[in-house]
Amino acid sequence: MDFTEIYKQTANLVAFSPGTQFLLTAVQDRLVVRRADSFEISRTWQLDSAPSATFAALSTSSQSRLGKSRAGAGEGWITHAGWSCDSEYVFAACAPRGVVGVFKLRDEEWRARVEAGAEGLARAEWAPDGRSIVCFSEWGLRVTIWSLVTGSATHIQFPIHPDRGYAFRPDGRYFVLGERHKSKDTLGVYDASANYRLVRHFPIPTATLAGLALSPLGNHVAVWDGPLEYKLHIMTLSGTHLSTFAPEPDPGFGIRTVAWHPNGMYLAVGGCDDKIHILEGLTWGPIATLEISSRVPVGVNIWREPDKWLEATHGRGFLSYERLSSPHTLSIRSSSSTSSKPTKASSCPHAGISHLAWNATGTLLLALSASAPSAAFLFSFPLPKPLPRPEPGAPRPRPVPIKPVLRTVLTHAAPIESARWAPRRAGRLALCTGGGALYLWSDEWVSVPAGGGDRGDTDQDAEAGEDAAEDAEGEEVAECVGVPAKQFSTHSITWSPDGQGLILLDRSTFCCAFEVEEDGPGLEDD
Repeated sequence: MDFTEIYKQTANLVAFSPGTQFLLTAVQDRLVVRRADSFEISRTWQLDSAPSATFAALSTSSQSRLGKSRAGAGEGWITHAGWSCDSEYVFAACAPRGVVGVFKLRDEEWRARVEAGAEGLARAEWAPDGRSIVCFSEWGLRVTIWSLVTGSATHIQFPIHPDRGYAFRPDGRYFVLGERHKSKDTLGVYDASANYRLVRHFPIPTATLAGLALSPLGNHVAVWDGPLEYKLHIMTLSGTHLSTFAPEPDPGFGIRTVAWHPNGMYLAVGGCDDKIHILEGLTWGPIATLEISSRVPVGVNIWREPDKWLEATHGRGFLSYERLSSPHTLSIRSSSSTSSKPTKASSCPHAGISHLAWNATGTLLLALSASAPSAAFLFSFPLPKPLPRPEPGAPRPRPVPIKPVLRTVLTHAAPIESARWAPRRAGRLALCTGGGALYLWSDEWVSVPAGGGDRGDTDQDAEAGEDAAEDAEGEEVAECVGVPAKQFSTHSITWSPDGQGLILLDRSTFCCAFEVEEDGPGLEDD
């Protein structure tokens, strides 16, 4: 991989444009746009973070009562930034000052300003149309959608969570928001194409909404309770309650993470008990239960980071993982080891499934567990093939049940801080552990059988060969790649939209890494 120079950044605000032509960076109170091919600066703007008159008056009154100033070195810095869907606009927000600035890429002089006012600003982001800014106020008071086209604002009262309590349908038509009215959880569905007009508003069967996840098809929404109750509910956008999932016996703790399958027909649910339940989309019942345990069975690929390889290579080049034989025993940290008297409120964050993510095709499921923080678990998820049409009078063939199995375990010397699947590529995974290295796993290389593809093969043999190629798993490759910098620790990673480049983030700096083009089998055509 080729690495760029080290550049400054603030609050991990670095993002490729949707077309991967530009790179947006926030540096204190300034936005910088670079060309992705040469990293030359194309545009730069400074955010006017002067608070509104109302915000300034409230801030002055608060300071006089407290007898001290709230001003700090980073109070006027950018806290949120992002691209519009068509790369025409960028925005920058300063949450402590309650200010949002919008800038146009093709016109450096054009700009717009949004002032949150007395309610403050907790979060800001683009709506899917790329012409509206969604702003969440402090204390869960309201959500305000500001339109750049009309200059108007739409207010929605009492959102529950500014980070995990809302979702847009994939086509951007509807905005689904978890709300709390009269001490009861409700769900609001708003039409984004009609100035966010309320379409549906109905109660949901949660005691304390912890999060919601909208299916990729946009027809179902999963909502779940807080950390003290393991219950997940499936509902339609019209308010119909389809099913409730609660495992038996009761684990005693709640749900930590939920991930929809890319086809919207399966749902992975992970809790504090190191178990992953796979629900199917017909009856919404469990079809498989996967468990993270210290014992890795026979037949699983086990890769281990080489000991002190960074010192041996001086952070240059790359080195393959060490491959271990199975069965193997991992070091699993018990939740009780963090406290002599664990409670439900304190022990759950230190145990259980902390992250679930499907690859682009839904054939692999990545799981990270707080009980084994330095290991990444990859489960194979074979999708069912279309059933052949039966002959007249013949019984209908039964579908083959799906049996997800543990395929690969990647172990490291330090806890994993970030793991991301590459977009638009089925078998490419990147990880980091907070050190001076990047870790890559891939199964995109497929061995071609000897004699395959001869012109003398019959059509039946060719079809059989194609089926065998589809069923075969690619050859795995796991590599440790050193970041060629003296002082750089990779704490977070982000893929470019085309899946060919990576953003590596340190606390206040970043660099990019791009794959070197090579002629060979295994890379999918986009």
